[in-house]
Amino acid sequence: METVELNNPKELIEACMRGERLAQYRLYQQYSKAMLNISYRMLQNREDAEDVLQEAFTDAFKRLSGFRFESTFGAWLKRIVINRAINHMRKKKANLQFFDDMHVFAQKAEEEVSAAELSPEKVKRAMQELPSGSRMIFSLYLLEGYDHNEIAEILDISVSNSKTQYMRARQRVKEILTQKGYEN
Repeated sequence: METVELNNPKELIEACMRGERLAQYRLYQQYSKAMLNISYRMLQNREDAEDVLQEAFTDAFKRLSGFRFESTFGAWLKRIVINRAINHMRKKKANLQFFDDMHVFAQKAEEEVSAAELSPEKVKRAMQELPSGSRMIFSLYLLEGYDHNEIAEILDISVSNSKTQYMRARQRVKEILTQKGYEN
């Protein structure tokens, strides 16, 4: 077995394609924390997120021969993790709940949310109060960088629904942050 160069991602991936366990372990170490965070943000359950992470890596290693180096490995793996998380929710027959109506947001927040006063942790806590479908769209768009066309395709909804749910989720997160006074 060859020694794998840690500083060269392409060589590390090629070693994984040859089935070298040490290379697979190193690749797992390099990406597992970020992918677990993505999975957790979508599922809001640590055990489910860990299961999805393991399934995603297993799937990635099986399909590694199809990786063509056209994008980064991280972007390719992220797509697998997101698809696995969505499939996991569907298997559990999780009914994706969306905001039905904007009337719940008729009252504008008294104070504007200042970006300087926000922390990622506060936004994550506010996100947890969103309906599951809206939270997923908010996360995919804002945190994972997907556009509304991609989200619509992934979740099998219309592009306008994706945009509307994102707007409503964003407004609700602002309201939650304002109502709670940015408290921990």
